[in-house]
Amino acid sequence: MQNKNYTIEFKTDRDLSGVLYLITGILALLWSLFQLSLPKFIILDSTQTRAIHLAFALALAFCSIPLIKKRDIKSIPFLHHKQRIPLLDLLLIVLGVFGALYILLAWNSIMQNSGNPSLYDTIVSILLVLIVLESSRRSIGLPMTLLVIILSLYAFFSESMPGIFAFKGISFPRYISQIVLSTEGIFGVPLDVSSRIVFLFVLFGTLLERLGAGAFFNDSAISVLGRFKGGPAKASVISSGLSGMVSGSSIANVVTTGTFTIPLMKKVGYPARIAAATEVAASTNGQLMPPIMGAAAFIMAEYLGTSYFSIIKAAIIPAVISYIALFYITHLEANKLNLRKLSSKELPRLTEVFHRGFHHLIPLSILIYELVVVRRTPTLSVFYAIGALFLISLLRALIEALIRKTSLLFAIRSWTFAIIEGLIQGAINMLPVALATAAAGIIVGIVNMGLGSLIIQIVEYLSLGNILLLLFLTAFFSIIIGMGLPTTATYVVMASITVPIITKLGANMGIEIPLIAAHLFCFYFGIIADDTPPVGLAAYTAAAIAKTDPVPVGITGFIYDLRTAIIPFVFIFNPILLLEGVHSFFAGVGVFIIASLGALTFTSVVQGWLRLKNAWYETILLLLSSTLFFMGRKIVMLQGWGLGAEIFLYFIAAALYAFVYSLQRFTKNKLRLA
Repeated sequence: MQNKNYTIEFKTDRDLSGVLYLITGILALLWSLFQLSLPKFIILDSTQTRAIHLAFALALAFCSIPLIKKRDIKSIPFLHHKQRIPLLDLLLIVLGVFGALYILLAWNSIMQNSGNPSLYDTIVSILLVLIVLESSRRSIGLPMTLLVIILSLYAFFSESMPGIFAFKGISFPRYISQIVLSTEGIFGVPLDVSSRIVFLFVLFGTLLERLGAGAFFNDSAISVLGRFKGGPAKASVISSGLSGMVSGSSIANVVTTGTFTIPLMKKVGYPARIAAATEVAASTNGQLMPPIMGAAAFIMAEYLGTSYFSIIKAAIIPAVISYIALFYITHLEANKLNLRKLSSKELPRLTEVFHRGFHHLIPLSILIYELVVVRRTPTLSVFYAIGALFLISLLRALIEALIRKTSLLFAIRSWTFAIIEGLIQGAINMLPVALATAAAGIIVGIVNMGLGSLIIQIVEYLSLGNILLLLFLTAFFSIIIGMGLPTTATYVVMASITVPIITKLGANMGIEIPLIAAHLFCFYFGIIADDTPPVGLAAYTAAAIAKTDPVPVGITGFIYDLRTAIIPFVFIFNPILLLEGVHSFFAGVGVFIIASLGALTFTSVVQGWLRLKNAWYETILLLLSSTLFFMGRKIVMLQGWGLGAEIFLYFIAAALYAFVYSLQRFTKNKLRLA
């Protein structure tokens, strides 16, 4: 934003200008204001909210995203243009808005003809499905659209499939009634969560970023950790974790923190590949970090019928130990490369950084307080946090104007335009989530029409009734699907298909797997897909900043993420990691310490390094130590042993780690003397 000229700037995939730029900005602003008014000022039922939410999303999508994003394509005025909105997109806007609102306009007629849609209902429904698929293709790519089409065709023609893949087909009227003319498809739970909760959290993160919170987190981490060996990489981990708390987006994290930390990592000696991969791994894990955790966590709370606080409570230890392990990876890499430290002249001063940006912590603290202490709903919590953000940023602008003796009117205008920019950009940032949830609703609707039971049988058949093989299949397919889909869509698809079979197979084997553990398992591997070659978008973004090849970056980032990938397998078989059955603070601290030791030990196994490169037998001892740290309690429970046996197993795990550490320390000293 250019304050002197009072211009508002926002980014879209179309290079609009003039009246069209203004109209698009107004549309995005109205969407944000509508969503902000829902918690306190406008009373609508859930169906009305979902329909209006989708109408805004479709209109804004066809305003801001061209048919084809490649800049070198030749423009066809009717179909495609990068600088203006062609006639086709104007038509899609009108039809999309009408189709989204049709469920409200014709509700009485739809109810009277329940299960038997009229010709008019059918035409509108077909148009809406096609428009939702096209908008999601433009926003999140082709894979989601193809997946919906394939599942839809399978639902219609599954009777012709051979053997176990055969299924009683779904009639077209039933498909239309379920997918469009009810709240079980496009207007289902994913879109409901998007409209009620996710939008405000995305808006909160965008406003914080626009007002400088990302730079504050980044500078704070650099000022504290930059003086240590591998300090920029350590700062990248911390700043990405802090930014992830509010953004919930791995790509946004890479762009926000990586722009500064990746060049700094290269400056102290990290190869471009490792610098980019560190940022990718740190940014990807930002979606694991409470209190926001991305849109999928809110949908998870709805599916489980539990409070969002319960999701936060279960997710906190796995998220934190994952970041501790990544922090340790940066330390090991710095030791391998024998990197230098940054000098004090190269670092921002912490007091100056804190003085400049401490006010960004207040809205975030209010959000955490409302969610965790007061236990308000996520909607009200983030609403109050946004209100506090408005007030605090305005007071900050006025105080700075008084200190600098500049015009208060100018400060208010600057603040107003900054807020408007944030509201507009927040709506634009919300498009991929809103359209992904609408498209994912089609998949959920198809699964709920009976196809889910068939898919469960197929998955159970492929897994040979083995829970461990099923988990590997779930992880594999989550990563494959997640290569082309946002985390939210990946989670919805995989949770709909695999969560029931995970819990069922576990019960058949005498293993009680909590539902939340199965849901988080799908969630984790959907996130890991963000840096998995050959598609991982976060890896491509970081590689562009580091000026290196994205595929090696993705491979290295995935290797770093193995310390995260082991965690879901652990909490499936040992749910105490999710604080299941833990009722005291000190017991929770004990779980955290033991799990952290397990994560650190496993990290040394994956990296092949402790103080020196691991010998093969040292790797085996460290792997055994990690297993005992992670699974000691479960082993004791299965054997029916007492608490003393559990402590003894942890003692053995610590002794194994200490033995390898001492052995390598002795070897290193011997080499130094030689």
